[in-house]
Amino acid sequence: MGDSIQLPGLLLVSQPARHYAGRGLTNRNSTFWSSWVIMGGGKRLFYSGDGGYGDHFQAIGAKYGPFDLAIMECGQYNKNWAHIHLMPEESVQAALDVRARAMLPVHWGAFSEALHAWNEPVRRASAEATRRQLLLATPELGQPIRLDTGEPLPQQRWWE
Repeated sequence: MGDSIQLPGLLLVSQPARHYAGRGLTNRNSTFWSSWVIMGGGKRLFYSGDGGYGDHFQAIGAKYGPFDLAIMECGQYNKNWAHIHLMPEESVQAALDVRARAMLPVHWGAFSEALHAWNEPVRRASAEATRRQLLLATPELGQPIRLDTGEPLPQQRWWE
């Protein structure tokens, strides 16, 4: 972890994520999961990747934050999978831990491997973000987000 690559105008830094690797019988934990710090154009982004909640989020925030936007896993959860997937409320907490100004929930509204409703993750994350006073970006599926225009992030509640 911590490997980085500097490209013209862009820095990518690999950071920890709490998950496991392996899709077959013989390759369990043969690769690492990762979150990403992305810096360029005067903006800082954090991408959580797939993983459970832990103190690594605070460490990332202390070292690289604040972030303009945290792109956070928020879906396909179950309390039995707490070590490898974030509950919606934990997604919000993790975004706050990395010192994000706004959060974009991802990993929801698609193929479901969990038993929750397709829109439950964003409903719960939205309620928690409101309670914790964190801006939640909720673009429609496929709608682009730009951080360089100064325009507000999309916040329509289209899933209701």
